[in-house]
Amino acid sequence: MGLEEEIEELEQEIADTPYNKATEEHIGRLKAKLAEKKDKLEAQQSGSGGGPGYAVEKHGDATVALVGFPSVGKSTLINAMTNADSEVAEYEFTTLNVNPGMLQYRGANIQMLDVPGLIEGAAGGRGGGKEVLSVVRTADLIVFVLSVFEIDQYERLSEELYRNKVRLDADPPNVSVRKKHKDGISVNASVDLDLDEETIKSVLREHGYVNADVTVGEQVDIDRLIDGIMDNREYLPSIVAVNKADLIEPDYKGTVDENLREHGLDPDDAIFISAELEKGLDALKERIYDELGLIRIYMDKPGRGIDREDPLMLFEGDTVGDACKKIGGRFDERFRFARVSGPSAKHDDQQVGRDHELADEDVLRIVVDR
Repeated sequence: MGLEEEIEELEQEIADTPYNKATEEHIGRLKAKLAEKKDKLEAQQSGSGGGPGYAVEKHGDATVALVGFPSVGKSTLINAMTNADSEVAEYEFTTLNVNPGMLQYRGANIQMLDVPGLIEGAAGGRGGGKEVLSVVRTADLIVFVLSVFEIDQYERLSEELYRNKVRLDADPPNVSVRKKHKDGISVNASVDLDLDEETIKSVLREHGYVNADVTVGEQVDIDRLIDGIMDNREYLPSIVAVNKADLIEPDYKGTVDENLREHGLDPDDAIFISAELEKGLDALKERIYDELGLIRIYMDKPGRGIDREDPLMLFEGDTVGDACKKIGGRFDERFRFARVSGPSAKHDDQQVGRDHELADEDVLRIVVDR
């Protein structure tokens, strides 16, 4: 029996097994085994070539992937928002390659990727889906582009991303595993877990652990536990843009809102746009910028003063050390200290080290060894 058949059998057995305390450990073992076999199959497929893939070099300060079914308007949208030149046509599968464009907004250069339209079964390889999904995994933010008439596309797209190890709008599980040389598997938890200890140990054994200390710092189900054990998941934020909003009658808006709620989406969080008429795009740009968590750092350049026209773009939580790495060269290699004025500083020209966390619109001067 091949790997694909084994995976199908495991999926069917999981679907046929009712979940309760008596079956929890068994289902845990099945799901752990399934995750391992899917990884093995993916490794085999990657190693066998499998045709041309997509390779997009990352540029700019952040990367955004536009994800949607064919003919939803992604090409029109990226052309309206950036300097891209993506072919547009009124039929499916117009976009056969990943087309990048650069959105310039509030001092940031944001690379936007118009990826080929995802179809159901993409995670399994249909329609070149694996190559498309591999590009999506490298993004900093996912923008779901949905047709106002087909909101149910969101659920299908989300499932394809989940199957390709993309976890949307979630933090990594607070689970750590440390191998040891003897004494079997021990479980330490800082919360009262719903999963029993034997289920956790069974999942670990299916992943090849014989002797290990497992620390669980939050309430997890079996799927989150497996995610915490494996190191190949991507945790990405996402937003929803509802396109073709110009085509609906005002009294149909309530139906659209209800459709969004049925799929776990807040209508107030969705951005309604018309890519064709270029309506709602300013709100979308603002939302993209906010969700990326970008901050502007104004560099104080010796002899030239403070450059407020071309800020250094970093992410929330970044430090002076991160700024040095992004600038590179002698600023990183010969760093002595920095002086910071602005929201993150206790006072103007505060002297700080590499670990000082910066804030939006700080003024930064880096002092290096001569």
